[in-house]
Amino acid sequence: MNLHEYQAKAIFAQMGVPIPSGSVAHSPDEAVAIAEKLGGAPWVVKAEIHAGGRGKAGGVKLCSSPAEVRAAAQALIGTRLKTHQTGADGLPVSVVLVEGGSAIAREFYLSLVVDRTRECLSFIASPDGGVEIETVAEEHPDRIVTVPLPPATSGIPGYVTRILAGHLGLPRDLFPSFAKLIAGLHACLLATDASL
Repeated sequence: MNLHEYQAKAIFAQMGVPIPSGSVAHSPDEAVAIAEKLGGAPWVVKAEIHAGGRGKAGGVKLCSSPAEVRAAAQALIGTRLKTHQTGADGLPVSVVLVEGGSAIAREFYLSLVVDRTRECLSFIASPDGGVEIETVAEEHPDRIVTVPLPPATSGIPGYVTRILAGHLGLPRDLFPSFAKLIAGLHACLLATDASL
């Protein structure tokens, strides 16, 4: 089953993983109402399709006024978005996700995957977030770390948190909240058996 970003984030929220506030809009009017309910700018309007590369294809728009939110939703809803993962025809955009903007100091890449080579779950992390991880893997493989979890792990061992946080360059005072984040991701994967 393929999930949209907003559907995956709802599952994350149920499992205690922090997510930005936001909601789905089916029309420009709904998008503006959501932005106004969220409060002050900025807002992010995201095309919801089952493909990556939305940002580079114009499917993620940063907005600083309700008029910009309306224009972004109008430009996306009812169109087809073409990314490097969709093929030439693109995919239809029927809804957008409207979220409150965040002050971003740094972006990271973090995933928890079924590691078929090692026959276990593994975390993959890189301090080079905000870009396609495939490009990082090709051009700077040393910037990616893979940390396998021991089989039948009921929680995340402390050393896993330390390796991941260290590779990402997180300060020690963030380790406890980072540990909670990766524990939530692990719980999501085990509870849903899903790729979110």
